[in-house]
Amino acid sequence: MDPENPDEGSGGNSGTPGGGSGGSQGPGGSGPGSAELLAALLDGMDAALCAFDADGVVTHWNREAARILGWSAEDAVGRRGFAGWAVRTADADEIEGRLLAAMHAPGRQVHEFALVTKDGGRVLVRTQSAAVPGPDGKPAGLYCAFSEVHAQIDLERSIALSEALFDDASWGVVLVDADLRPAVVNAHAARALGVGRTAVLGRPLGELLSQGVEELESALTHVLAEGAPPAPAELWVSVRGSGSSGAGERRCWRSGFLRLGSPLAEEPVPLGVGWLFQDVTEAKVIEQEAAQLRFRSNQLHRAGRAAGECEDPMEAATVHLDFALAGFADHALIDLASSLEPPRLVRAAASPVGSPGPVLPVAAAGLPVRYPEGHPALQCVQRTGSVRASAGAASAEAAKGWATARQWPDTTVHALCAVLRSRGRTLGVVSFLRSGSRPAFERSDAAYAESVAVRVAAAVDLAGLGSAGG
Repeated sequence: MDPENPDEGSGGNSGTPGGGSGGSQGPGGSGPGSAELLAALLDGMDAALCAFDADGVVTHWNREAARILGWSAEDAVGRRGFAGWAVRTADADEIEGRLLAAMHAPGRQVHEFALVTKDGGRVLVRTQSAAVPGPDGKPAGLYCAFSEVHAQIDLERSIALSEALFDDASWGVVLVDADLRPAVVNAHAARALGVGRTAVLGRPLGELLSQGVEELESALTHVLAEGAPPAPAELWVSVRGSGSSGAGERRCWRSGFLRLGSPLAEEPVPLGVGWLFQDVTEAKVIEQEAAQLRFRSNQLHRAGRAAGECEDPMEAATVHLDFALAGFADHALIDLASSLEPPRLVRAAASPVGSPGPVLPVAAAGLPVRYPEGHPALQCVQRTGSVRASAGAASAEAAKGWATARQWPDTTVHALCAVLRSRGRTLGVVSFLRSGSRPAFERSDAAYAESVAVRVAAAVDLAGLGSAGG
């Protein structure tokens, strides 16, 4: 084989290993010849590739091989083996023997050895070699694809990491395509979403989540356009999937996002977003409860100090409610029990309706509040304990009627009544009211309301003693 022959020279992309010219043209002679097509294919490969004929002479040498080693196709094609140029002389026999053995071995053979660059350096490569059969079925040569070992190891690590994330990860991993639909999910994410791994694929997020969809889609869209955020985000969601143990409950998922781009494209092409999340609901709830408890304890402390400066005990009672309302409720009412039989409740103080403001006493000679039988405030007096009530998921009109029937502001949707007790006597009821923008009262809210009621009852009792002693 003549290295100066133009059919076998520049570009290193002549015929097949074994010396065939392969120079026929396409149909009608108008298309590219097989040699030109082969040259384009070889030079477009991401892997370095060289080929040898049956005598061990280099017949092909692509652009990636030239990039890694520095030897051009003109330098390589036509040389016999690697001895004296691409490998050290001391290693030549062993390396060539291992390479040429692939011509007579089944399948591909994988080896690692050091090649010499044109500037005298050494590069450790991993090779895959296989025989190329001739027309008679006998080996006519072999091809050898190789890459730098560190690049191959990086690729293997990436693949291993990907497989581990989608098999064994203890947090959810979802690959979301550019249309914001799950393309791949791991087992943890599938369990969290309450459906099987294959059932998740291609479905809109709105079919998987009943709450938090807008926030999640907004985050994904931002990542596609701008890239990954600097820190994880905490998203509160509710899962639709009936198979999830937490279906319908609000869950807090601490989420990280990565924009995925194709490594094969010259320009960045978004493949979607990698979404990793971990359920931190329990820790978040504990954190919120602790913060809430600290705030409420601080409010009770501040209220006690402010009430201690009030000369009028009834003013001290309303001060306690002013501090209690912050972050807790929209309105507060004090209804005192009359001495009539049966006892009736008389409005003593209330916060303004329609605009925020302090709780203020009403006319001293108030008329009994016309609460219907079974009213939560009356139940509170009868049970001498807290009572919670709510309009539930009623329509706005129905909720308004519910509140009006109970003599509360028409924006009320949730109520909590706590009894006022002092020296073994029931003095009345304090009612806390919330609008529909707030959640319903819970047991922890009732405990806080009872703590406030104890302080209000002491002030109300003192007010009664003062008037009696006057």
